[in-house]
Amino acid sequence: MQLYVDDASALAWMAPQGCAGVEVLAWPANDTGVDTSTLPHVVIEAFGCELPSGFQAAMAAAATPPVWVNLEYFSAEIAALRNHGLPSPVMQGPAKGLTKWFFYPGVSPLSGGLLGPGVDGRAGPDVARSNCPETPQMCSPNDSASLNISLFCYEPASLGLLLRRWSDSPQTLHLKVTAGRATQAVRQVLGTWAAPPNMVIEELPYLNHHEFDQLLAEQDLNLVRGEDSLARAIWAGQAFLWQIYPQDDGAHWPKLQAFLSATNAPPAVVQAHLAWNAEKATPLPNWTAQNLSEWRAWAQSLQQRLRAENDLLTRLESFVAAHG
Repeated sequence: MQLYVDDASALAWMAPQGCAGVEVLAWPANDTGVDTSTLPHVVIEAFGCELPSGFQAAMAAAATPPVWVNLEYFSAEIAALRNHGLPSPVMQGPAKGLTKWFFYPGVSPLSGGLLGPGVDGRAGPDVARSNCPETPQMCSPNDSASLNISLFCYEPASLGLLLRRWSDSPQTLHLKVTAGRATQAVRQVLGTWAAPPNMVIEELPYLNHHEFDQLLAEQDLNLVRGEDSLARAIWAGQAFLWQIYPQDDGAHWPKLQAFLSATNAPPAVVQAHLAWNAEKATPLPNWTAQNLSEWRAWAQSLQQRLRAENDLLTRLESFVAAHG
């Protein structure tokens, strides 16, 4: 398989050992010529990219054009389910006459599914753990057990409020902060406020996929962002709080609400997600031990349901076989 990317620098820490059978190549210029005899059987556009015109022309000139798939962004919206698997005839340009197929990842059996869990299967309840007692008392600040939390985020407006709430807890809070924007966001908050002794903040280095999966599986609560880490958090089977990628036109709000609805999220989980994604600093609801237990049960129920279904790769293979 050939993977074309415009910036492969992140692969140095995400997949330092590479992947057998995958060749990473630089994104070609528009006018780069392509030998039709070397074209693959399947071409996948991902993350809103557009194939170089030279590559499109080669596909159109091939005796048997590749199956052309537009791998869309994750969505649980009804519109995504309606559009999943539909053809898009190309009416103009170098690829005129070809057909592109839409493929939407999601959590519904009618969608493209999610990328599967780690290949070693270690991300899941078998390594999951929780120190928060399952009693009706407040998990914070009324019990003394420690709470383990991972933070992978953009710059949530409510981050400062959340850290200050945790600082009032008598329990020990272990906050593992991922490298990059999450670390910078926490440092900015700590620039005007000092973390108390009960809060242990650990800045992590960049993690590869296996290390990230293991991190998520070992926490009581995972704060994740974007799409791929959402999938990883689901497979970890622990309580998670998702920061969806914010869009200027507000299109992320219907996507977030559709996900919460499609997964039957409990009220406390819904409230926490709405506050965590708010554009202005918004207090998150109090999290009782009962709520956190319900939160974890929701996450594990979702994980188990998706494990019983075909993952994205399996569905994509079936789709290509049917349209090739």
